[in-house]
Amino acid sequence: MGKSIEILGLGAGDLDQLPFGVYKKLKNANHVYLRTKEHPVINELVQEGLSFSSFDSIYEKHDQFEEVYQEIVQNLLQKAKVEQVIYAVPGHPLVAERTVQLLLEYGPNENVEILIGGGQSFVDALFQSLKIDPIDGFQLLDGTSLHSSQLQIDQHMFISQVYDQFVASNIKLTLMERLPDDYEVVIVRAAGSSSERLDRVPLYELDRKVTLDNLTSVYVPPVKDEKIMLKNFSKLREIIAVLRGPNGCPWDKEQTHESLKKYLIEETFEVIEAIDSGDIDHLIEELGDVLLQVMLHAQIGEDEGYFAIEDVIEVLSEKMIRRHPHVFGNTDVKDSSEVLRNWQEIKKLEKGEIKTSLLDGVSKSMPNLLRAYEIQKKAAKVGFDWQEITPALEKVKEELEEFENEIKNESLLDAKKEFGDILFAFVNVGRFMSIHPEEALFETNEKFIRRFRFIEEKVKNSEKPIEDYSLEELDRYWDEAKSKGL
Repeated sequence: MGKSIEILGLGAGDLDQLPFGVYKKLKNANHVYLRTKEHPVINELVQEGLSFSSFDSIYEKHDQFEEVYQEIVQNLLQKAKVEQVIYAVPGHPLVAERTVQLLLEYGPNENVEILIGGGQSFVDALFQSLKIDPIDGFQLLDGTSLHSSQLQIDQHMFISQVYDQFVASNIKLTLMERLPDDYEVVIVRAAGSSSERLDRVPLYELDRKVTLDNLTSVYVPPVKDEKIMLKNFSKLREIIAVLRGPNGCPWDKEQTHESLKKYLIEETFEVIEAIDSGDIDHLIEELGDVLLQVMLHAQIGEDEGYFAIEDVIEVLSEKMIRRHPHVFGNTDVKDSSEVLRNWQEIKKLEKGEIKTSLLDGVSKSMPNLLRAYEIQKKAAKVGFDWQEITPALEKVKEELEEFENEIKNESLLDAKKEFGDILFAFVNVGRFMSIHPEEALFETNEKFIRRFRFIEEKVKNSEKPIEDYSLEELDRYWDEAKSKGL
């Protein structure tokens, strides 16, 4: 007979609920290995002569549950080399049992056959205890590795493996990311057994008042409150679909990719303004407006049958993984500059196109101050650049002189060209000094606004309109604003 480990499920409750076939195997076994002896059926089986060893002591040795499960599995595989192993776990072997999944993975490599002997799942007992029909949709989640991104709050959620207060506390904090602090949840202990207990508590008390052990699960009822659902991405998608639907908003239904372009530009600049203001609430709002533009474009794509938001997310996810081989692969990098070099090389390979110029990648749709900055950066990468700032400053003076000459010649068309040359040369000076032209001009605009508002306030306190002030009078107010550090 070959090496094997037969895994039996102890069910969710008392001996009466144990499947007869499983009961016979446990009764006839010379020795049984238990993941944990903390189960209501064990004492009854011991009275009927069950001989067992448990792995409860391993839980005390490790800080991470994965380390516990790995050690249990290695112990079982070693024992299987010298004996036919019967291993018993709570519930059903294939429901929320990490050790079983590891045995199925490692067993073939060790020439150990893994046999599943059946059992009753604790999920069945939960449905019965809570009187829930699973047809409504549900999630079964592991409390020891719970993440907010997993939560489908519009479905029944069962969170298992709630071993202790530490796990319960992590579950509470994770749920609070998506649910109100006082949202009612149910702590279910020993579902399906004679000692079954259901405690309904507000979420903030989840880890405080109820005794927790390895027979404990947490039930989170589906969210019915529309206000709570507003945090769900699926709800946002539904809202956008309704706005573009037959009974939606006339304006939203009229929009196209082309008509929305200007709004995306406007919203992007408003995000930058919010960042510069340091106002987090404002930033949240403006980021939402940018997301709205993305969702509208995705909904238009879906309405026209070309793409949906899932396609956008898929392409982005694939790109992030490809372009970060130092995170998701085996590439080593020394610093962020090396990351950027790798990014550009990967980008070239992705595009699979031969550019006629290094400058082809600079978008014409960029604001031209930013575009000038990017053009100069790309040219500088191949050595088309001065080695120090003095020639760059001389170039500004040269362009200014040419601009003045065109003004004297009253040549408006040529003056316009020279004016552009001045701006381009100044951007180059800024680049030499690591001054971003857009940020510098933004700060100057804000400074002008502050000082002009000061002038307006001074004029408002006088008895004459601003139009009646001379430039010299207004300039004195400007100097006063300047002296106050505005």
